[in-house]
Amino acid sequence: MNDEEALAALAALAHPTRLAGFRLLVRHEPEGMATGQLVEATGLSQSTLSTHLAVLVKAGLVQPEKRGRNFIQRAQMDRLRALMLFLARDCCEGRADLCEPLLADLARC
Repeated sequence: MNDEEALAALAALAHPTRLAGFRLLVRHEPEGMATGQLVEATGLSQSTLSTHLAVLVKAGLVQPEKRGRNFIQRAQMDRLRALMLFLARDCCEGRADLCEPLLADLARC
């Protein structure tokens, strides 16, 4: 991931509705969620949700999959992983011992 891609992902997540929606999709991986389920879970209108999803898709954080008549929205875990690595790659000037608490917290997930 480069700076431009990281900034696009962070900007997409820098909105409370998009952040909540993305976190909801992460919780529902690997199955994803139908767009209708997302509308119901978030309480947003279809058009408002679509606008927010479009931003997340453009940033590479969400990928819709066509299944029959439904679109299943999936969090792109590889992209999330790349963003997290981008942010922590130079953690603490290369002192791995200072990053251990972060890694321990992630391991509990």
